[in-house]
Amino acid sequence: MASLCLNSLLLPPCSLPRKVTETSASLSSSYPALSTTGTSSSRSTGGALKPIVINGDPPTFVSAPGRRIVAVGDLHGDLDQARSALEIAGVLSSDGQDLWTGGETVLIQLGDVLDRGEEEIAILSLLHSLDIQAKAQGGAVFQVNGNHETMNVEGDFRYVDSGAFDECSDFLAYLEDHQYDWENAFLGWIGDSKRWREDRKLSQNHWGPWNLVKRQKGVIARSILLRPGGPLACELARNAVVLKINDWVFCHGGLLPRHVAYGVERMNNEVSYWMKGLSEDDTSPNFPFVATKGYDSVVWNRLYSRDMRGLEDYQINQIQSVLEETLQSLGAKAMVVGHTPQTTGVNCKYNCSIWRVDVGMSSGVLNSRPEVLEIAENKARVIRSKRDVFSELQAVDYTTQFGFADSAELDGYSHQFQENDHV
Repeated sequence: MASLCLNSLLLPPCSLPRKVTETSASLSSSYPALSTTGTSSSRSTGGALKPIVINGDPPTFVSAPGRRIVAVGDLHGDLDQARSALEIAGVLSSDGQDLWTGGETVLIQLGDVLDRGEEEIAILSLLHSLDIQAKAQGGAVFQVNGNHETMNVEGDFRYVDSGAFDECSDFLAYLEDHQYDWENAFLGWIGDSKRWREDRKLSQNHWGPWNLVKRQKGVIARSILLRPGGPLACELARNAVVLKINDWVFCHGGLLPRHVAYGVERMNNEVSYWMKGLSEDDTSPNFPFVATKGYDSVVWNRLYSRDMRGLEDYQINQIQSVLEETLQSLGAKAMVVGHTPQTTGVNCKYNCSIWRVDVGMSSGVLNSRPEVLEIAENKARVIRSKRDVFSELQAVDYTTQFGFADSAELDGYSHQFQENDHV
């Protein structure tokens, strides 16, 4: 059994220098672009696609020429539903072997893997495994952090499922069994987590005092893994909060003009440094308020994803102006967000400048049918199942010019339409 002492447990530190500068140079890298057959409808004529080029660390601006892009919304600890979504997206084998079948496809997951379900680390392990496989075929897997990722790193465990605390305890013991070799343990967990969960349930003792001790161990294990500088927090620190792929912007809640003015790469770096427990002067790292705290932060904003019923025309026009100003400042055609469950399924609004992809698929939320957004050959469509496709639209026509109000007025206006619940 792994030791559960916060101060004595030895885990590998985050792989970033202890000293950081106020601005950092972009990290550019390329994935191989291998020729595959029949896996991407967006192949250019004449051979293999050009390599994927990534700028920023965490990734912020990505050029993925000719790639098919699929976007998956909030997963909230439900591994079965996550697998179903990835299968209908065409990137995961249906034989239970967890193999990448997307070829040169780019997969983007919109955050909120954590909370409300009991197989969070298993989902993160699966996405990590798929990323490695995708890179070998010229594809890629990206994640953005949502409000539930930032809440957990902050130590807010209010929405943690009891089974997720157990998974943290199990994974910490599993990590010890692997001599704290993080990469091997994290990659292997998707294959071994089911056995650990079944063994735990077989040996479960329902004696009240023992359950209390078990719960306390789970809380401590989660704190070890997810505190700033903890190994799972460092893994999350690899992800952006805002990611632009080609002409599309992806974030969990929603981007506003003031966020763009602040700097998307700056926000990504600040969140990453905070999650890794890093700072400029070796003191406690600064909390990244602009990205992660408040009703209008990037991970909490619901301005674009809330129900439009009951809004007056002038209010809708004002929100659309905010959205168009944001997209124009980034040179983007459309934005894709999660965060707010859409009871009607994946949908677009504001002349399809915004796509909302959180369908509440987790059994801990709405337990709804998984749906994904596919972007290919300048077209977007929603995939409900392998045989059920609807809402095919021309992505190239999404951006329209609108008059813009004063940015201070717009930021103040967004306050009127924010919900402060912790979904």
